[in-house]
Amino acid sequence: MSAEYDHLFKLLLIGDSGVGKSCLLLRFADDSYTESYISTIGVDFKIRTLNLDGKVVKLQIWDTAGQERFRTITSSYYRGAHGIIIVYDTTDMESFNNVKTWLSEIDKFASENVNKLLVGNKCDLVLKKAVDTQMAKDFADNLGIPFLETSAKEASNVEEAFTRMAMDIKKRLAAQGGGAAGGAANSKPLLSGGNRPSGGSSNSGGCC
Repeated sequence: MSAEYDHLFKLLLIGDSGVGKSCLLLRFADDSYTESYISTIGVDFKIRTLNLDGKVVKLQIWDTAGQERFRTITSSYYRGAHGIIIVYDTTDMESFNNVKTWLSEIDKFASENVNKLLVGNKCDLVLKKAVDTQMAKDFADNLGIPFLETSAKEASNVEEAFTRMAMDIKKRLAAQGGGAAGGAANSKPLLSGGNRPSGGSSNSGGCC
């Protein structure tokens, strides 16, 4: 029996708590948005299927908690990821400065050739902007990482971010002769390290 998809890609969303990772995923997977989205506890994931160049690509997107206390849980999910999206808040310079820390986490836990994408979220909050677009772009260019600014609230560049990541992974695997990332080994949810995804609430929350 033929598979329902040609490729299965595991993506990871990482970044500080409150930068809007969950809202980006909610916008992309369900095309919805809420002002009162609760902080992720542990990990959660959603699935969406895209059609790229006549191929069906199934994206399994993991949303990780940004808090330090969940770091040991979420680090196990780096393994097996085809692409990792590092998110910062354009209105919060500290979240941008911490991108370097998140990149070191990737170097430590992810595969060497994993695709990366830097995303500055909440670009709709123009008057509160703290991170200059050109500065962020230069930072990403120096590291050879693609860069986009997004707004989960206004659905700006959200589709483009995930689609670009999927296309980049597809091109990399084709160049490596990897073909489809599906097959028997990846035909079920990739629950690394034996950890089940856990959702829930915490008193701190909100994203954009």
